[in-house]
Amino acid sequence: MINSEKIKQIIKGLGADLCGIASVDRFKDAPEGFRPTDIYPECKSVIVFLKRTPKSSVYAVNCIPYTFVNSMIMNIIDNLTIEILYKLEELGIRCVPIPSDDPYEYWEADKSYGRAILSLRHAGYLSGLGVLGKNTLLINDVYGNMIQIGAILVDIQLKADPIVTYEGCINSCRICIESCPQKALGGKTVNQALCRPLSTYKHEKGYILKKCNICRIECPNAFRIKNF
Repeated sequence: MINSEKIKQIIKGLGADLCGIASVDRFKDAPEGFRPTDIYPECKSVIVFLKRTPKSSVYAVNCIPYTFVNSMIMNIIDNLTIEILYKLEELGIRCVPIPSDDPYEYWEADKSYGRAILSLRHAGYLSGLGVLGKNTLLINDVYGNMIQIGAILVDIQLKADPIVTYEGCINSCRICIESCPQKALGGKTVNQALCRPLSTYKHEKGYILKKCNICRIECPNAFRIKNF
């Protein structure tokens, strides 16, 4: 019998650290054009999964180790997405993959503003995998913000996980906002035009480097939510 628990067992068996499920109705407040049913009209449920990012990636003062790990974790999530698709297809489930990052279509050149076809951090929140921090990252109680998220849209109704209610950022905390060298954070959103020069720095040789991760590593809950 296909149910939420069987799906989760399959996905964790393939290598995901956590998996959650959201019903499509939870995305009703997402911008028009960026809801699951805008991508796949037959979508009934959104399966969201994540892998933890090794803490080792943030200890160096040089940006190359973090850039390397970030790139590899995205590849791992995308490869995991493909493996999950194969398994779900074997069960007769029609599904649509969501990339962990690039590519996306929506782009406002004058603002250097891009938007993925589905917000994975919001999908993570709506599937019970964490809460949104003031640094705009998803924060999980066990793995903190050191996570990479993937998602798959499916055409079957699955039992949704409860949205978590634990506290991520305390009201008085402004560490990420005040630590940002670009002053790109407002507490709920990020100014991509200010953020991109460091977060997606283009080296003269053509490499894209992650030269800044301060909003991630300065967070008191970077590695786990401390009141747990």
